[in-house]
Amino acid sequence: MKAPDAAELRRRAQDLLAAHPAATTDRTDFLRARFDAGLAWVHYPAGLGGLDAPRSLQPVVDAELAAAGAPDNDPRRIGIGLGMAAPTILGYGTDEQKQRFLRPLWVGEEVWCQLFSEPGAGSDLAALGTRAVRDGEDWVVDGQKVWTSSAHLARWAILIARTDPDQPKHLGISYFICDMTDPGVEVRPLRQITGEAEFNEVFLTGVRIPDSRRLGPVGEGWKVARTTLMNERVSIGGARIPREGGMIGPVARTWRERPELRTHDLHQRLLTLWVEAEVARLTGTRLRQQLVAGQPGPEGSGMKLSFARLNQEISGLEVELLGEEGLLYSDWTMRRPELVDFTGRDAGYRYLRSKGNSIEGGTSEVLLNIVAERVLGLPVEPRNDKDVAWKDLAR
Repeated sequence: MKAPDAAELRRRAQDLLAAHPAATTDRTDFLRARFDAGLAWVHYPAGLGGLDAPRSLQPVVDAELAAAGAPDNDPRRIGIGLGMAAPTILGYGTDEQKQRFLRPLWVGEEVWCQLFSEPGAGSDLAALGTRAVRDGEDWVVDGQKVWTSSAHLARWAILIARTDPDQPKHLGISYFICDMTDPGVEVRPLRQITGEAEFNEVFLTGVRIPDSRRLGPVGEGWKVARTTLMNERVSIGGARIPREGGMIGPVARTWRERPELRTHDLHQRLLTLWVEAEVARLTGTRLRQQLVAGQPGPEGSGMKLSFARLNQEISGLEVELLGEEGLLYSDWTMRRPELVDFTGRDAGYRYLRSKGNSIEGGTSEVLLNIVAERVLGLPVEPRNDKDVAWKDLAR
């Protein structure tokens, strides 16, 4: 069957609005109907929220529905599900897993988190020590994860665990879907420099996961996880934003509205960062266009690198521009937020929170290696532990 074009997608969006008027339809009911109509993510297969259409046509649907005042699925709140879990389930899940998880994930009825990093396996993620031992039709999982965004809100988690310690670290890992409400899952808040606990520690003690919730073959979890990680970096660094969107926006507004704060040096730095932010925005657009042809590649790591550096430099400039005002911090209250809101908070929050950008989603040091080896084709860094069984590694 021929893939729908832009005109056909507009017609389908209008049909959806006619059958489910945005002004009178319950939000969740509308989002479910949108998913069932194939207008959730149009490039996904028919029956899974899509129509097998080109990814580049998604903005056509979004614009048509937004113009009618239709609700969205609050993508910032469910970003881990949309940007990481969904493409991994689509790529490696069984038909039953796709049918069970994708619809409530996209609608936002079920929040997801990511159980990857550990206290001893952050940058070297493949060294993870959380164990999953087969017991009949279940896997019994024991270990600890850390830096887990939204764990205090999540119903489901994407989890990687070691299933064979006799294999080298990259080969003995398997990938699972973990129910965060199961016995043995304990979530503890991890307070940050901002004062709030957006992140969490997660302790897994005798957690039983049915084998039916494994993604991909046993022992091939690292391959599955790479799909998650590449999509994660694109979702962090390649998000669709307007000109002067993101961190550069508040600084540019302050510059225009507060001429008494201006100096020649700050002007030159602002101009440089404004241009770099615009280059990054346009590069993100090009990257999203490349995704039409297939899965994200290592280029997403370059975008995430740029995102982290720019956020930190721009937020530093903003604090300097504001002078004494920039030293103020409005609220140290311990909270457990549902999302990260860079532009809705003050300069002090942006300055402190952006320090984590070079750690989360892959540290900048690791991403530099990825760009060097897989984009630029430079010699691979020597790795002495590549063929050593995980149980024999020094820890």
